[in-house]
Order: sequence, then structure tokens, then C-alpha cells
Amino acid sequence: MDRTQKAETVAQLQETLSDVESIVITQNAGLTAAQASDLRVQMRNAGVSFKVSKNRLVLRALQGTRFEGIGPMLKGPVGLATSKDPVAAAKIAATFAKNNDKLIIVGGALGDKVLDFAGVDALSKLPSLDEMRATLLALFQTPATRLATLSQAPASQLARVLKAYADKG
Repeated sequence: MDRTQKAETVAQLQETLSDVESIVITQNAGLTAAQASDLRVQMRNAGVSFKVSKNRLVLRALQGTRFEGIGPMLKGPVGLATSKDPVAAAKIAATFAKNNDKLIIVGGALGDKVLDFAGVDALSKLPSLDEMRATLLALFQTPATRLATLSQAPASQLARVLKAYADKG
């Protein structure tokens, strides 16, 4: 890789880092090509970007960003899972790591907070942004549904009483 390619890579990484909310750092030594491909597909389907890059280039890209604190975690062959959804990268990485012992979660960051393995694991157990939106929408719809049911109940009860009197007499 010559200097211009390195500069382009650093610029791309900086652009990516300015757009994301969370980063998960993994060590993936020993993954087969099929396993790595499967991991990338799972991450892509969840809206997560997964890149393996030279640590020196990543360290340069981290300078001046809110993720600068993860620099010491970049040792050996690492992959960076980045996501705009705060929990998506952690969820996919943790699920994959449970089923494959060759993927090790080193740590990560959520905004400007540096997370160790336990922090990433805790983050992976939180509901995703889509799940939170669905829950919030359900909470908003519940009062409206109950209000509609309550407003219809007296009329239907009155109709049943009148029908019962009509049937009786």
C-alpha cells in the first residue's frame, strides 16, 4: 500500500467514524473464509459495517475523534464493527462470538465512552433501536385502543339490553 492509498484509507475511516454511534473491536484470528463471510453478511443485514484494517491506519483515523480512547485495544489482528444503531454491532458480534469461539470481543465504544468486554456484552443485551421504536409505538397505540373500546362499550351494552327486552316481550 503506498502513501496515497493509506491516506485514502485513513480518510474513509475518519468519515465512517464521524457517522457512527458505536464501535465493537473483535479479534478474529482463525476464522475461516466462510465464517468471516457469514459474519459480514449478518452484520450487513443489520446495518453494521465490519472492516479489518491495519492498526496504525486506524490509530491515525481515531485521532481527534470521540473514539480516540479505544486506541490501546488495537493489538493484533482486529476487526471494527461500526453502526449508527448503538446496539446493533454489539448484538451481532456477541451472538456470533457465542456460536464461534474464534471471534473474541475485545471491547468497544459507545459515543465517547470506552467499553470493555463486559460493557459490550451488556450493550448487546439491550433492545435494538427498532425494538425500542416498536415498543414506544405500542405504548402510544394502547391508550387509543382502550379509549375506542370504552367509548363503544356503553352503546353496545344498551343495544344488548334493548334486544333482550324485545326478545322477552
